[in-house]
Amino acid sequence: MPDLLDTRLPSADNASLEYTPAQMAAMGEAVVARAVQHLASLDRQPSRGDVDAAELCRALREPIPETGTPLGPVLDHLFDELIPRSFTTPGPGYLAYIPGGGVYPAALADFIADTTNRYTGVWQASPALVQLEANVLDWLRDWMGFPPGASGLLTSGGSMATLNAILCARERHLGTEIRRGTLYVSDQGHHCIEKAAKLAGIFHDRVRLVPSDAAFRMRTDTLAAMIAEDRAAGLQPFLVASSAGTTNTGAVDPLTDIADLCAREAMWHHVDGAYGAFFHAVPALRPLLDGLPRADSLTLDPHKGMFLPYGTGALLVRDGEALRAVHAATAGYLPAQQSEFYDPSQYGPELSRGFPGLRVWMALKLAGAARYRAAIAEKRDLAVWAAERVARIPGVVMDAWPQLSLFAFHLEGSRLTTLDAQNAATAELMERVTRRGRVMLTGCTVQGRHLARICVLSFRTRRAEMEACVSQITDETRDLLA
Repeated sequence: MPDLLDTRLPSADNASLEYTPAQMAAMGEAVVARAVQHLASLDRQPSRGDVDAAELCRALREPIPETGTPLGPVLDHLFDELIPRSFTTPGPGYLAYIPGGGVYPAALADFIADTTNRYTGVWQASPALVQLEANVLDWLRDWMGFPPGASGLLTSGGSMATLNAILCARERHLGTEIRRGTLYVSDQGHHCIEKAAKLAGIFHDRVRLVPSDAAFRMRTDTLAAMIAEDRAAGLQPFLVASSAGTTNTGAVDPLTDIADLCAREAMWHHVDGAYGAFFHAVPALRPLLDGLPRADSLTLDPHKGMFLPYGTGALLVRDGEALRAVHAATAGYLPAQQSEFYDPSQYGPELSRGFPGLRVWMALKLAGAARYRAAIAEKRDLAVWAAERVARIPGVVMDAWPQLSLFAFHLEGSRLTTLDAQNAATAELMERVTRRGRVMLTGCTVQGRHLARICVLSFRTRRAEMEACVSQITDETRDLLA
């Protein structure tokens, strides 16, 4: 009886890379078993594994293997030695940065997409499968309140979505006069906006950082003055990038005011909704994002607000033809273009691509939109609940209340007489709580002050994790300030 988990390829035919059906079934069962075992133990895993792994990384360097290895030892190596040496990003206690997720149906969708390996770059190659992706973009469009003429693109994340948005704005407003163009973003905006601007030919000296107010929101009065100053200097202001939830403090810029200003100035308004835009899917929370549907383009990260695996981003463009105008191309080896159905290659830069739409489609098909809305709403409720309790802890000073599901604070005390001392204590608080292993917290530095921050956006984070978080912050703050 052959060992089906000895998955080395038969030596009789050195040119074959094919496994037998029995081998493939056994391999799949083994992988699923280990993956499910891993997911079932997430609540018992430390919120942050041992990432002091320089020596391990040096030891992992190896030449390309000349012969194959059985699957069993490979899985053991991954699950027992390598995966634990990382942040436990899919865990219920991951309250750091902007959490991802990884709902299980998305993993099944990726397995289907990878094994069937259908080409979805061009509509004619897989029309029915591409239509599923078109459906997903329509669903996102409806959630965000964009008009029927909007179109979009699934990307690897917010950075690529932002790059494509800037390209659309550049083509529409600057044409070949790229060097005259100026772009405006808050000093709290995500760094990917400046990076994407450079990739789009808008260099650093044409990117304006607009100061933020006491609530870390873009100051529209200063924005208007900066635009006027650039126009007077003979430059061409063409794009404002606002934030629907910043990474540092979760701040939502005054989207309606910025939309009004962009309309008056005939400029493109891009909204970075990578973190926060999915709260717009919940009707009761839409006032928090007032003005978002007026954006000319919108970055989304389904791997944040839809709890999908990393590598799932999206872009919506109000005028879908603006996106198509940037990317539409043809060649003798490509089929004739058609306009009735969505065609990914005509709306994005890639011709060869995976099938990201399947993971979004399958997650929504299996869970349903109502359950998603409830899960998203719960995360804001948990953040508000936690913020109210953290604010009562002696020594805590709240810097940013949760506009969505992220809040920030720092420590002060009679012994913390300098900003450096307060910064050090705040950073130490984050580290002490994280070392306990139940939740992982991180901080950020804003205008010289180090802030502790808590972001609730994992679908596995429930009331128990937030109660533990508040309790541990209370204990560690008391000890730090004693």
